[in-house]
Amino acid sequence: MLKEHYKVYEEKMKKSVEAVERDFGAVRAGRANASVLNRIQVDYYGTPTQQIAAVASPDPRTLLITPWDASALKGIEKAIQESDLGINPQNDGKSIRLAFPQLTEERRKELVKQIREVMEPIARMDGDSLPVSSFVANANGEWEQGASAYEKRGTAVNVPEWDAAKCVGCNQCAFVCSHATIRPFQLTADELAAAPAQTKSRDNRPANEYKFVMAVSPLDCMGCGVCIGVCPVNALSMVPQEGELAQQDVFNYCVAEVSEKKDMQDNTVKGSQFKQPMLEFSGSCAGCAETSYARLVTQLFGDHMYISNATGCSSIWGGPAATSPYCANKEGHGPAWCNSLFEDNAEHGLGMYIGQNKIRQDLAEETRQLIAVEWARPELKAAAQAWLDTMEDGEANAEAARAFVKALEDSICTVEELAAVPQFAEHAAELKAKGALFCDCEACTIAADLLSKKEYLAKKSMWIFGGDGWAYDIGYGGLDHVIASKQDVNIFVFDTEVYSNTGGQASKASNIGQVAQFAAAGKEVKKKSLAEIAMQYGYVYVAQVAMGANPAQTIKAITEAEAYHGPSLIIGYSPCEMHSIKGGMINCQKEMKKAVECGYWNLFRFNPAADKKFTLDSKAPAGGYREFLMNEARYSRLTREFPERAEGLFTRNEDAAKERYEHLTKLIDLYDKQ
Repeated sequence: MLKEHYKVYEEKMKKSVEAVERDFGAVRAGRANASVLNRIQVDYYGTPTQQIAAVASPDPRTLLITPWDASALKGIEKAIQESDLGINPQNDGKSIRLAFPQLTEERRKELVKQIREVMEPIARMDGDSLPVSSFVANANGEWEQGASAYEKRGTAVNVPEWDAAKCVGCNQCAFVCSHATIRPFQLTADELAAAPAQTKSRDNRPANEYKFVMAVSPLDCMGCGVCIGVCPVNALSMVPQEGELAQQDVFNYCVAEVSEKKDMQDNTVKGSQFKQPMLEFSGSCAGCAETSYARLVTQLFGDHMYISNATGCSSIWGGPAATSPYCANKEGHGPAWCNSLFEDNAEHGLGMYIGQNKIRQDLAEETRQLIAVEWARPELKAAAQAWLDTMEDGEANAEAARAFVKALEDSICTVEELAAVPQFAEHAAELKAKGALFCDCEACTIAADLLSKKEYLAKKSMWIFGGDGWAYDIGYGGLDHVIASKQDVNIFVFDTEVYSNTGGQASKASNIGQVAQFAAAGKEVKKKSLAEIAMQYGYVYVAQVAMGANPAQTIKAITEAEAYHGPSLIIGYSPCEMHSIKGGMINCQKEMKKAVECGYWNLFRFNPAADKKFTLDSKAPAGGYREFLMNEARYSRLTREFPERAEGLFTRNEDAAKERYEHLTKLIDLYDKQ
């Protein structure tokens, strides 16, 4: 009986893995990928292309399709032309060659034609004039990445002006920018000479071979002014947008033409900002804290990152149809983003992880078989073993995967190469007659299969994004299930303490005395301690962060979470427009600092893999708790509507905060003794 159940489940898992391979494989990323042909049906008994032809990748940007039956050549060509692949097939009478253009700036403009044909009419309030045919290319719900870069909305009245003479190059302004519109660059002498004449620069401190440029995009800036508030030397000032429009050319030049300086990059506040942000120009509110956190994560792991995103604010700014703010680097690598339902986002993200992990485990088994082949080249075996040894190390495995792919490509024997060896010439002729492109020995057969799935070799960084309404409330059951699974997924909760996207309803993250919908007279119940619930498992990495209070601790928590081989949960304090902060969202980062200093929000890290498991990163409350509450209308309004009740609730709120801090200090001793 059990064997029958196992068989059924084995078949279901097999189908699930095949579905994941199909969906992931169909993603266009500027590289040759045979999986894009899976959905192309040929007028040859309705057969998929790969079942009637040999498909090879002679170089990273080319697919060569050679049909077993030469009469099928025209049918394959026609099917590709009529598909939405967007590549013209080159037919030489024997094979069809597909050349995949690199994602250059020119190619990117072509790929985001959806902006001109779909989003521009919608932006003009003329979307109802679009025919259904306008959406045919996106009928499956997929949209090109990075299209937000072409909107250039110019919504800000005032934008930051950079004073190179005052700047100390700390990069804090870029670190907090919600929309990635202010970015530091390091320019060589040649790059600076070719830059627009209005480019401002300064020497690095200490001086080196580069010049430092802080570029601003005035047409993408939202004018929040958060960058002004964090600059320690007043090197930024808000000026009318029209006076800074000339700086748009400087920004565009730096993004398109200035090379990455990896020797200036590291995982510090300063060094992280020399990495490309792969979340840019979103439609989030000016000064939004959520996008600042998400952008930072993409700078650290974006080129090998999967994101499952709960419906809510982060899905609205993260995945609006046709204007995706998530983008790719110049090699075509960037976050793969998918929006789940509100309720099951955690499970959806776990499924994404399990699917790609199963594929990688299968590739690992094939790699072991390849190593066991007696005649496989020693250098190939060495590269294969290096890949196996680093499989679970995201940073080390990236280079090992590249080396493994190169070794596979260098080692696999083509039919032509086989024919040049006298003792194999006859067999090579037989293979050529069948349309085969490679030797059919065990080593070459395995190598060919590994190369056909090479995009899965490098370890991916799996992230699950969502707000507190999802994590604390409606999706909590799923989140608890996922962290209990002990799988290697990372969860980032943008904690605004309210249902921001749906109009400001109270959530279990809302605090005592907070006014929100369904808590018009102030919330009675204290905030749920999601972090401590997760810590009780003992094997979940947990952290609470607030980038405006301690930027270094925020980066440390994110990098530790990704490096931890198991589930991780990071909860980021995220001031929101719903809080009605005095002075507006220009004070977003400052408000985080106040929240931590007075004890309203605590910073800590629980790392099961560390010798010192629990670290309390915030100091004892320094006072000013009531002043902090009164700085936000979500609290202060209660004093006007129910003054006596407000006094009682605010006292309970502060008492709960003191008890919470005392409890956290006890956890230091508790975990140190384990």
